[in-house]
Amino acid sequence: MTAMVRARVSSDPFTLKYAPHFGTFSNSAPGGLLDELQFAFDHGFRAWEDNKMMERPLEDQKAIASKMETLGMTMGVVSAKTGIPNLNFASRDKEARQLVLDQIKAATEVARRVNAGYMTLVSGQLDPRWPREIQFANCIELLRRATEIVEPHDITMVMEPLNRFKNHPGSFLETVTEGYLVSAGVDHPNCKVLYDLYHQQIAGGNLISLFDLCRDQIGYLQVGDNPGRKEPGTGEINYAKVFQHVHEAGYDGIVGMEHGNSIKGAEGELAVIEAYRAVDPA
Repeated sequence: MTAMVRARVSSDPFTLKYAPHFGTFSNSAPGGLLDELQFAFDHGFRAWEDNKMMERPLEDQKAIASKMETLGMTMGVVSAKTGIPNLNFASRDKEARQLVLDQIKAATEVARRVNAGYMTLVSGQLDPRWPREIQFANCIELLRRATEIVEPHDITMVMEPLNRFKNHPGSFLETVTEGYLVSAGVDHPNCKVLYDLYHQQIAGGNLISLFDLCRDQIGYLQVGDNPGRKEPGTGEINYAKVFQHVHEAGYDGIVGMEHGNSIKGAEGELAVIEAYRAVDPA
């Protein structure tokens, strides 16, 4: 990125803890993973998330953790890879449920290594053989077993509902209120809802009101505009209003930037930074 382009963005920390992921600034920071972390820090970001952390070599995991500790950045979610297309949380299949627990155990080790306080879970598929009420009971029971794995390490599992209309047909949990039902049923501080505003906008909208209704069970936020799943300002969601509201409501957790860039290259990466500056609460 040229000096002129760099001058167009502030280095002051953002008000909210927006968390980019590797690839968000790869053109502006071509030196690799640690260079990208440094670039993000230099432009005001104080958190990070990485859905691919489980797949990264051990040496990369350790280097990322060390760099973030030096910078004072907070690591967000590590994905437990519980399987979007799989029938697991909603079912009573013993092998499928044991696989979920094994994946959570493996993700816990990685989360500890990279100082991540959160672990993403996805709920898998609906089970057409069982009434919905039974499926919710199955999910709650499995999550209660999973809390025994993460609680000793102070890791919070955050279950992410996924929209069925655009991205994930057949998803068991689709709305933040369904996630709320499950989390409230588990009733454990290490099990919360991941409120992805992109998914909820497609599933039914009403983003601010549902944030207030579900606030006590929301452990993590993720964002992306709709349509397109790109940075704020590229779609229909008024993120300035949403972010101002969650800030005034006292939310001080991570806001994961789980979206792509609308423009390619370094200029597109600058556009992402400017987009978040435009909607960050004053």
